[in-house]
Amino acid sequence: MNKIVKDMKKLLLFSLLLICGITTAMAQKPAEIKFDKVTHNFGKFSEKEPIMTCTFAFTNVGEQPLVINQAMASCGCTVPNYTKEPIQPGKTGEIKVTYNGTGKALGHFKKSITVRTNGAVEISRLYIEGDMTE
Repeated sequence: MNKIVKDMKKLLLFSLLLICGITTAMAQKPAEIKFDKVTHNFGKFSEKEPIMTCTFAFTNVGEQPLVINQAMASCGCTVPNYTKEPIQPGKTGEIKVTYNGTGKALGHFKKSITVRTNGAVEISRLYIEGDMTE
């Protein structure tokens, strides 16, 4: 009888620890990406120097590591490069975007970059725009 009581106490203790662990894990907020800005305007630039670059900085304001799964531009003239390692809570990363206007029409352009993460909001959009002149 004494052994049964000890086994029951162990089972009860294990169950309580398991429930506490699951509750704690569920109480943490997921990763969350927060950009310093979501739009960058290059302004006017010459077709003689058609390659423009900007950086979008972000912070993981969640409580879990943030992973960028994909950053994809709306066309081949725009190439995003991003932080590949998981971004720990409170830490920062960046997405560097290069626009290549070589052979493109003069005038105003606006391109989007779709960012997919493991965060609370899975899809974010960034925008670049500018005016390429002669």
